[in-house]
Amino acid sequence: MTKAETIRLDKWLWYARFFKTRTLAAKLVSGGHVRINGVRAGKPAHAVGAGDVLTFAQGDAIRVVEIAACGVRRGPAPEAQALYIDTSPPPPPKAPTGPRFDSGGRPTKKDRRDMERMSETARFRPLE
Repeated sequence: MTKAETIRLDKWLWYARFFKTRTLAAKLVSGGHVRINGVRAGKPAHAVGAGDVLTFAQGDAIRVVEIAACGVRRGPAPEAQALYIDTSPPPPPKAPTGPRFDSGGRPTKKDRRDMERMSETARFRPLE
């Protein structure tokens, strides 16, 4: 690889819009949380180029991306997405957590009317 075909790792992560600032990308790399072709990257200045595979955590997901191009600037999102090929595994499906799905939580307006109607009829029922 020639010098023109490589770029600093933190700069590429910032160009590809995986991190909002280059400092955040550099902190992740310095912390040893980025792997290049399966080997832990120790410094943000590590040179990467087309064909390298990066593995890193972003939020709750593990991202696995192959570098397609080095890039020359931090452009708009479509330009940034052209810099890599995403081979990340799909996230596991999440179970719904709302009260409608677990049959708990607050009653609906209709449920409250029904409960009031039942309590009124029980309260005013004549004694036998």
